[in-house]
Amino acid sequence: MVDNQEQVNISLEQMSKSGVHLGHHKSKWHPKMKDYIYGSKSNIHIIDLEQTEQKLQEALNFLNKVVSSGKDVLFISTKKQANPIIKLISLETGMPYVIKRWVGGTFSNFRVITKRVRQLVQLEEKLEKGKLESYTKKERKVFSDRVMKGNKLFEGLKDMKSLPGAIFVQDISRDYLAIKEARDLKIPVIALADTNVNPNLVDYAIPANDDGVSSINYIYGLVKEVIIKSKLERKPVSSKLDKVEKLQK
Repeated sequence: MVDNQEQVNISLEQMSKSGVHLGHHKSKWHPKMKDYIYGSKSNIHIIDLEQTEQKLQEALNFLNKVVSSGKDVLFISTKKQANPIIKLISLETGMPYVIKRWVGGTFSNFRVITKRVRQLVQLEEKLEKGKLESYTKKERKVFSDRVMKGNKLFEGLKDMKSLPGAIFVQDISRDYLAIKEARDLKIPVIALADTNVNPNLVDYAIPANDDGVSSINYIYGLVKEVIIKSKLERKPVSSKLDKVEKLQK
């Protein structure tokens, strides 16, 4: 397992420079975040970065456990300014993602969603390979629009063949429906917890600024590092042929 204190450099100084400590206006705070608030400046709550460091290490350790066991982490962020960051991290780590809109039933009705994603992929492949040329131009336009609409919802789920081992949410308040579905199915939830949200809604809350691009970049950069290292620890799954060959030997 990755030892974050040795292999992942969580720097209080870098977190401060990245604005991880900057919370919301004092009037918008959530009482459940009280223990994670250091104080305030110019009516803005300041997050206690020493607690952020501790909670972040716990979350990274858990991420390592999930990923090295062979399971995936689903990244969820429907906040516009964070979308490019989350999508890039997901692509770089080979993890699924949702960045446009959470589709109700993605977890609770997973079989139906998987079928819709499979149909989307098949239609997209037919369009790309020119297998729909026998249809009229108008009909092909309908198919094309269907693919475009489908990708807005399911683009990041095309390779997700089973429920994830955990989800990583960037904004607890904004993506509460995804968190609720995950909790109903006992899928662990990791999330950034700004001063205006209830950290008790998730399993691993990381007290941090969930709006600032620099803050998001810093934390997700560490997440990326841990996931890539953890994937290297995954044990290869032996095929039936491998087992037969071992028995023959």
